[in-house]
Amino acid sequence: MKKANGSKIVIIDDEPDILYTIKEICTHGGWDAVGASNGKQGYELCKVHKPNLAIVDYHMPDWDGLTTVKKIRQFDSAVSILVLTVDERQEIAEKFIAAGATDFAIKPIKSPDLISRIKMNLKINEIQQKYEAEKHQTYVDKGISPATLSIICDYLSEQQEGLTIDEITSGLNLAYQTVHRYIQYLIEEKKIDIIPIYGQIGRPKNKYKLV
Repeated sequence: MKKANGSKIVIIDDEPDILYTIKEICTHGGWDAVGASNGKQGYELCKVHKPNLAIVDYHMPDWDGLTTVKKIRQFDSAVSILVLTVDERQEIAEKFIAAGATDFAIKPIKSPDLISRIKMNLKINEIQQKYEAEKHQTYVDKGISPATLSIICDYLSEQQEGLTIDEITSGLNLAYQTVHRYIQYLIEEKKIDIIPIYGQIGRPKNKYKLV
C-alpha cells in the first residue's frame, strides 16, 4: 500500500535478515518499500517502480553494488542511491560516486541513523528532480549531483565560521565519504577556503568555508 508521503524506496541486499529489517524500518518511517535479493532483480524493480531512493548493498554475488549502481543510474538520473558497505575507504567511495551513488551508510547501521540518512537522501531526490528540468550535465559528467552540492553549499553559507568535514557530516546526516568528495570538488573549483587547524594531536584537520 502506498504511504501518505508518496516516497518510494527499493532495497537491494542479498542478506534476507538485513533486507527484512530495512523494509521494516522504511515501513515504520512511513515509506513505501519493496525489496530485491540481488542486483538484477533490484534493477528491474527500479525500472518498474521508479523510486525516489534505491538502497544498494555493496557486496553481492552476480551484480555487485557498483555494477547495480551504474545500471540504475543509466536510466534514472534523479533517483538517490544510498550504498550500504562495511568498507570505509575513500577510494571505494570515489568509485561509487563516479558510478552515480548519492551517499553511503556504513554497516552495521542503527535504525535512527538509517532513518536520518533516508530522509536526507529523499530531500536530495526532491531537489534533483527540479534540477533535471534544467539539465545540469556539467555536474553529472563529474559524478557530482547538483542537488547534493546545493545542500552542502547552502549549509556552509549559513555558518559564521569554517567547519571540518566531520562537522559537516554531523550537521547534514551525510556520510563522511560523500562530504569529502564534494569538498574536494569545491576546492578544485576554487569555491571554498581551506583553514588549517594547528596544535591538534593526531591527524591534522582543516576547516572549510565558502569563498
